[in-house]
Amino acid sequence: MNETAPPHPGSRARTRLPGVAALLATLLAAGAAVAAPLAYVPNQGSGTLSVIDTATDQVVATLPAGKKPRGTVISVDGRTAYVSDQPDSALVLVDLVKRQAVGQVALGESPEGVGISADGRWVVAAVEESNDVVFVDTRTNTKAFTVQVRGKNPEHAEFTPDGRYVFVSAEEGQAVDVIDFAQRREVAQIPVGGRPRGIGFSPDSRIAYVAAETASELYVIDAQHFNVIAHVKAGLRSNGVLVHPDGKQVFVSNGGAASVSVFDTASRRFVATIPVGQRPWNMAITPDGKKLYVACGRSNAVSVIDTERRVHLTDVPVGRLPWGVAIR
Repeated sequence: MNETAPPHPGSRARTRLPGVAALLATLLAAGAAVAAPLAYVPNQGSGTLSVIDTATDQVVATLPAGKKPRGTVISVDGRTAYVSDQPDSALVLVDLVKRQAVGQVALGESPEGVGISADGRWVVAAVEESNDVVFVDTRTNTKAFTVQVRGKNPEHAEFTPDGRYVFVSAEEGQAVDVIDFAQRREVAQIPVGGRPRGIGFSPDSRIAYVAAETASELYVIDAQHFNVIAHVKAGLRSNGVLVHPDGKQVFVSNGGAASVSVFDTASRRFVATIPVGQRPWNMAITPDGKKLYVACGRSNAVSVIDTERRVHLTDVPVGRLPWGVAIR
């Protein structure tokens, strides 16, 4: 399948602006460039999205987002949140400008993790009860096709950065399923430890990192040849995985230890542990890589980490049972 990536939403034809007009345009562009992104937190127990201003680490809005929102991604233009809603078996579309839900896409029983392709064209959702992965075309906001995986109870489905594959963690399968996007079928299954959960990738798509919760281990996987390179003991009940934009470190949330561990990708060892709130789960990072946001389900809060100093900065109160964080 040949897909053409849409133009970058910020791209515009260049024009010559005289004098004051050119200066004004420059100032406006500079202001837009330094604006801090927003973080969106799906709260399973509240049926809402908490919106955090990452400049102030304060909640600036609370949006309706179905009955039990879980996996969440943000469109490339920042206007739409795609949120899996477990009770309604649907992907809820939340208009972030109007600040309201504007539609749904039927997925199947008990959808959970949601991923998005780098170009924003495709949203993918793991559906637990049917062992399916559903692909939604964001141009039409309709279900395009479904791939059934061999692993039981898929939780996370994530595109590789190059868009070639989708990796799927099978909670009850002790394996990671690999879908070839162009072929629209599963092409490999990689055995890992008990209860695989979060998935992250090196920026060049060559390495995948998968946390196995009951094994309390991080698996390092060759994402081109589909084999395990190494597995390293992590914190108790490791689950969330987030790769820093520079690819040099991987953050792993430890649900049973109220901490986030820092994995050095060069030495392949953990080099730091940072205390956070209770039951840390899924995470997101600001585009500059300086601040990490960790959903802490039992604390009803999001812990904020300074990634350069590797210290816990603050906790932001959100709704009940936050599942994760999304930042575009």
